[in-house]
Amino acid sequence: MPAFHEILFPLDVSLAASGGPERVTEVVTSVSGREERNARRADSRRRFDAGYGVKTLAALHDVVAFFEERRGRLYGFRWRDRLDHASSRPGTPIAATDQTLGTGDASRAVFALAKTYGAHHAPYARAISKPVAGTVRVAVGGVEAVEGTSFAVDLTRGLVTFLPGHVPPAGARVSAGFLFDVPVRFDTDFLEVNLTAFAAGEIPRIPILEIRP
Repeated sequence: MPAFHEILFPLDVSLAASGGPERVTEVVTSVSGREERNARRADSRRRFDAGYGVKTLAALHDVVAFFEERRGRLYGFRWRDRLDHASSRPGTPIAATDQTLGTGDASRAVFALAKTYGAHHAPYARAISKPVAGTVRVAVGGVEAVEGTSFAVDLTRGLVTFLPGHVPPAGARVSAGFLFDVPVRFDTDFLEVNLTAFAAGEIPRIPILEIRP
C-alpha cells in the first residue's frame, strides 16, 4: 500500500488555494467534423495549487516544514477542498439522508461512503475514502442510526460497518451525511522559494495531486 500520513495539510493555506477536478477525454474528429469522445479514466482527479493560499512568511514556513516531513512526493496526506468537502450543498448542514450508499439485503453489513454528482443524465458516484472524524451520520430507511451502537466508521478507508443486530433489512435505503478530505500528495520534489519575489507579491507554485491511498 502506498505510504500515507493521516494528517491534514495546513487548513489556512488549503482553504485559499486554487484547483478542482480534472478528467481525461480522448476526442477524435472525423473529416466530416463529427466527434468520437471516449473517457480514458473513469474517475476524475483533483489538482490544486497551494501557492495561492500562502499569504505570509509564517504560512510559507509551515508549508515547507510539512513538505519536508512528507519527503516531497513520498507520503500522501489529507487535503481540505474549500469548494467540495461535504455531502451536502455549500451552506447546508449535513444530514444522515444526504447521500445514498446502497440498499440493505438483511446480510450486507459494510457500505462504502460515496458522493453522487448529478441526477438526471449521467450521475457520477465518487468514492469517499477520508471522512472527517465525528462528522459521519448514517440512516437506515430514513431513521438515523447511532455511531458506536449501530455502526462503526473506518476513517482511513471510508467504510461504514453495521454492528451485529443492526444490519440493514432487505429493501431499506442506507444513506449518510459527512464531511471529508481529499487524499493527495505533493506533485513535486522541489519547492522553489524566492523570498524577494514573495515579498513583492509573487506567490510560489506548490502543486498538489489527488491520489488513491
